[in-house]
Amino acid sequence: MRMLGKMWRDNKSFVAFLFLMVLFRSAVADWNVVPSGSMLPTIREGDRIFVDKMAYDLRVPLTHITIAHLHDPQRGDIVTIDSSAAHELIVKRLIGLPGDSVAMRDNVLYVNGVRADYQPLHLKPLPGDATSPGDYLTERFDGVVHIVRLAPDAPSPRDSFGPVVVPSGEYLMLGDNRDDSADSRYFGFFPRKELMGRTRHVAYSLDADHYYKPRFERFGAPLDAASLGASR
Repeated sequence: MRMLGKMWRDNKSFVAFLFLMVLFRSAVADWNVVPSGSMLPTIREGDRIFVDKMAYDLRVPLTHITIAHLHDPQRGDIVTIDSSAAHELIVKRLIGLPGDSVAMRDNVLYVNGVRADYQPLHLKPLPGDATSPGDYLTERFDGVVHIVRLAPDAPSPRDSFGPVVVPSGEYLMLGDNRDDSADSRYFGFFPRKELMGRTRHVAYSLDADHYYKPRFERFGAPLDAASLGASR
């Protein structure tokens, strides 16, 4: 007991720091590893993204219990989702708000009957292009501007759907890597309670294909800007 008491006295400041850090990462902000390429080119494999967990809701630390709704999710947000349908934490872009009518025809998006505008981009190959060459386009709709990736040689079997109307309290999400993303086309609409936070920046990035070499140009970079700037 004396040894335990001495260990506590010697380390209580460190234990308190760890406890507060766990609470902070649970309820306020965190960084998440991105293991897949479903959000290419916006989020690259090996990126650690900074997640604002108070972007939408205030929750009891270490739980999913909501204390207060702070802000409504916005079209174009990149969202972390603790999906019961996918059985894991996933990252996708918010496309359809409650009440929206959303459709897709051969990877061309329509929101509330308005066709998104597409402009081709000439970017250097990114991870994933080796096995399935990608085409990159700027997608614009309802004030949202970002880059999407298409794989002409391996099109998604769900590159067309709808129109569907997004139910109240739920959201339609798509990956920016449109031909290689398990999103609302597979899991359906995502309820508000599963939206855990919003990400806008890369925290840091490591290149697993090159011995986890740091990609310093992506450290702290805005996601939508980094997807274009790091790919030129």
